[in-house]
Amino acid sequence: MSHHFNNYIAGEWRAAKSGQTVENRNPADADDAIGAFPDSSAEDLNEAVAAAREAFEAWRKVPAPLRALKVQRAGELMRERKEDISRQMTREMGKVIAETRGDTQEGIDTAFYMAGEGRRLFGVTTPVELPNKFGMAVRRPVGVAGLITPWNFPMAIPTWKVFPALVAGNTVIIKPATYTPATVCELGSILEEAGVPSGVFNIVCGRGSTVGEAMLHHNEINVLSFTGSSAVGRRINEVGGKTLKRVSLELGGKNAQIVLADADLDLALEGVLWGAYGTTGQRCTATSRLILEETIHDRMVQMLVDAAAKLKLGNGLDESVQVGPLVSAEQRETVHSYVEIGREEGAELALGGEYYEEGDCARGYFYRPTVFVGVTPTMRIAQEEIFGPVLSVFKVKDAEEAMRVLNDSSYGLSSSIYTRDVNLAFKAIEDLDAGITYVNGPTIGAEVHLPFGGVKDTGNGHREGSFTVFDVFTEWKSVYVDYSGRLQRAQIDVEE
Repeated sequence: MSHHFNNYIAGEWRAAKSGQTVENRNPADADDAIGAFPDSSAEDLNEAVAAAREAFEAWRKVPAPLRALKVQRAGELMRERKEDISRQMTREMGKVIAETRGDTQEGIDTAFYMAGEGRRLFGVTTPVELPNKFGMAVRRPVGVAGLITPWNFPMAIPTWKVFPALVAGNTVIIKPATYTPATVCELGSILEEAGVPSGVFNIVCGRGSTVGEAMLHHNEINVLSFTGSSAVGRRINEVGGKTLKRVSLELGGKNAQIVLADADLDLALEGVLWGAYGTTGQRCTATSRLILEETIHDRMVQMLVDAAAKLKLGNGLDESVQVGPLVSAEQRETVHSYVEIGREEGAELALGGEYYEEGDCARGYFYRPTVFVGVTPTMRIAQEEIFGPVLSVFKVKDAEEAMRVLNDSSYGLSSSIYTRDVNLAFKAIEDLDAGITYVNGPTIGAEVHLPFGGVKDTGNGHREGSFTVFDVFTEWKSVYVDYSGRLQRAQIDVEE
């Protein structure tokens, strides 16, 4: 019998008003039930918003360093429970245990980093144009934050949003992804134990079509932060704009790794294997395109196919497994449909392209690591986000063409170039149209103290991580203090 989870509203764990639940199962083993989760409605969300609105007035007046201490304590509790959190996460979404440990560690790192920001939250002091007058700008919380998070990083991405929102003085309602609510419920338990007051942090589990839509339309939610597909992001931006909500979007990617002829090919191979098949390709930063200079193309493709064919698939709780399942049957079908599209478009399938159902993997949603060669930029598999273990390989004649092919995308999240030529490395840093560029590293591996986000269809200009995330969760207030004792009229022409 599976465990029953509840929403967390106003400091209480509550079932959905309807009493309805949705059962989640391990994508590596359909016989393994994770739990039954609330199938919530707008009525449940309304209760959470009311609780968050009421809690906001007191929470915003708590000094930021004291708010940050709650987040720091949450990080300490996460560190104590890291292994349990990570193992549950592997059962919940499938990625291998080494990766879920990394996911949990990123949440811990975010807690400690954001706790430090509670003693900064820097504003600005600046000269003013009149004597005996002082000018500054300070940050203030926005209000109630609605957070909608994805399933591929069940702890890291929620903490990217929750911790800075709380440190800034906002109250929070989070709708976790329907595939991975258990990890967010664990985060709720941790924040409760850390002493976050009632109503400051709330969880409402449910579907995007019900809870998510209700969040978009709710007049008492002041800022929306979403990570997910570009199609859903456009919908959120459209609806949120009607009520002038602040909207932060971190969306899809079609990331590419360039390998030039002078590169360390063994290093580049390690990078593309990790970038393309880590998390089974289910990352917005995953390497889905490999751009090879023609003189090393054939050799690199052979190295890639040989190495990818040896990757071990299976249940991620097995420490020897390198590639876990896709998150659901539907996601596996989507991935396979793109493989069929690639074949129809004339790309050559060099490896994979089929379900993997050997042994215990027959109970899960596994897909063989896949490599297409002979891909051209106009193909759909070259342009559309697949979100699975499918890599498209391009042949180019030189670095200039490689950068042009990389930029030929509607997305612009992460990019990578392997070269020993420092001049070309710096040219790539300047010319690659992406929010992130790695030199001699794969397209994945962001750290919490650097801004995270992209350009073009990858988002709407905001950044998560680093101090830059506070531009999402704070408002600026300009302050003028006149201590002259007389009226001074600014912006009025005066004689010198």
